Amino acid sequence: MTQHSSLEIRQRTLQQLFAHPVRLLAPMEGLTDPLMRQILTQIAADLGRPYDWSVSEFIRVTQTLLPAHVFYKYVPELHQDTKTTAGTPIHIQLLGSDASLMAENAAYACELGAPAIDINFGCPAKTVNSHRGGSVLLDEPEVMYDIISAVRRAVPAHIAVSAKIRLGYTDTSRMDDIRGAIGASGADWLTIHARTKTQGYKPPAYWDKIQNFNKLDIPVIANGEIWNSEQAQQCMRQAGTLHLMLGRGAVTRPDLIARVDSSHDDESAAASVRADSKILTWHALIPHQIKFLEGAAKNDVVLVGRYKQWLGMLTKGYDEAQPVWERIKREKDKAVIIDALITSVSSATA
Repeated sequence: MTQHSSLEIRQRTLQQLFAHPVRLLAPMEGLTDPLMRQILTQIAADLGRPYDWSVSEFIRVTQTLLPAHVFYKYVPELHQDTKTTAGTPIHIQLLGSDASLMAENAAYACELGAPAIDINFGCPAKTVNSHRGGSVLLDEPEVMYDIISAVRRAVPAHIAVSAKIRLGYTDTSRMDDIRGAIGASGADWLTIHARTKTQGYKPPAYWDKIQNFNKLDIPVIANGEIWNSEQAQQCMRQAGTLHLMLGRGAVTRPDLIARVDSSHDDESAAASVRADSKILTWHALIPHQIKFLEGAAKNDVVLVGRYKQWLGMLTKGYDEAQPVWERIKREKDKAVIIDALITSVSSATA
């Protein structure tokens, strides 16, 4: 295949993927695992605004070509056309610093069915950074270039390659270098968490600084500190992009994607009425929570722990979640927790 025909294929792919403002479910290690992806993408689909795609938790690439079972562990959706049961495509995210190994693993992921490859340059975890992975590479734009370009060359032209970054590692002084590296690398689009590694997840997010990357001739997706539709609109205005990746806000309010698009599609008073009809009530969320508790996990201890993590976040989005949390925060029996959820509905409707 010639370079010209390869470029045409990539351009057609991008035109299809970005035919409208995209809404993505963010990769969050230990949070948006396959079970959580399944629940959140189903809710979004049921509300009439499915996620355009979701990105997997990162798969760490260190010293070798990973065996197939590792990819299937992180992305069991590979067994079903790399989509959740709601039909949401899952892009596979890789994290590492060896360009050749990253390229080799990306190519293998595509053989297994990955529809796109995302490269993690944003993870702020100390353990990851100390092993030269994630956001620490923002201080080495030349390495970022090597990794992205190697992956781009290794995978078929119709498979998109994207990158996820922060604004910098300790500060934003290297933004121009980072932008230049990404622009020259052949990345098909860029997702930006609008904070540095040092800023972590502490508010605010600096959406306006995303504007510095709009000079690139590729789509730019904004991420960070989007908890409600008002913040989503503010983010899009300040960042200068209509594309959003939703993270913790989407876990706290699983109907966030519907709220965002209701307010974006029509800002008239009538839109508020339609938006209200899309709000996911606590009552409507109960079956999804029970489905989560009945999902696949190593054991019930792990499952209950994961559910408590989610419920703790839901207390920030639903007043009804707080009494359930107080009742079950020390509970270990899954059946008791499910009963508490059912009882919370009865109490609310009494």
